[in-house]
Amino acid sequence: MLLQVIGSGTVAPSATRTAPAHWVVAGSVRLLMDCGAGSLHRAATLGIPWHSVSHVALTHFHTDHWGELPHLLFALRWGIEPARSSTLTLIGPVGLRDRWRHLARALGDWVQEPGYPLELREIAAGETLELAAGVALEAYRTPHTDESVAYAVRHGGARLVYTGDTGPSDGLARWARGCDLLLAECSLPDDRAIEIHLTPTQAGALARAADAGRLVLTHFYPAMESVDAAALAAEVFAGDVVAARDGDRFTIGAG
Repeated sequence: MLLQVIGSGTVAPSATRTAPAHWVVAGSVRLLMDCGAGSLHRAATLGIPWHSVSHVALTHFHTDHWGELPHLLFALRWGIEPARSSTLTLIGPVGLRDRWRHLARALGDWVQEPGYPLELREIAAGETLELAAGVALEAYRTPHTDESVAYAVRHGGARLVYTGDTGPSDGLARWARGCDLLLAECSLPDDRAIEIHLTPTQAGALARAADAGRLVLTHFYPAMESVDAAALAAEVFAGDVVAARDGDRFTIGAG
């Protein structure tokens, strides 16, 4: 599997970080995990073939995690030549279909019929979806919003876990146990800890409890720019730690 960070930031505007978006290549699957503001232009800058996306998986419904999704749908119809004809599968927590109906009322019926096949699939915590032969997506409940989930992508014996937004969770650590790479949010410094986000030390503790192979930190608010997040996480997690920047690439498993 390949993971490329498109957006390592948050809702806060930043000159160097766009809102959350992560690109995963696994077999025939081209998966976009979250789709925040600036994702598409950043993907184009990075040379990511965003137009080949096969699946989008949303962790929750805060706008910094899915606000660019209508832009993606529109761009797939009018921003490429030839226009898309293959199915795009949108995956999200329970409530996705209801949110989509509201979005269509706000933006127009084209949201439901963008000019190519669109499939909406809700995934509940504890469920697994087969995305393609040999590629599975798993979901687990996280303490952030009522619907928030973390995702795991399995392919070729490798497992990538993306926390989405979360607070500390022993259950999440157990569910993520043994993952090859833990992509964990790291929103705030340790002295500004809150229940629904992680700090560097908390992210490190999560990786340690999960016995993760590698820890990649993402989702940085501006206050994190003056903090050595990787060093702080490494004080409690003995494995490799990276504080992600937009564009960083990681190989997971054999390839």
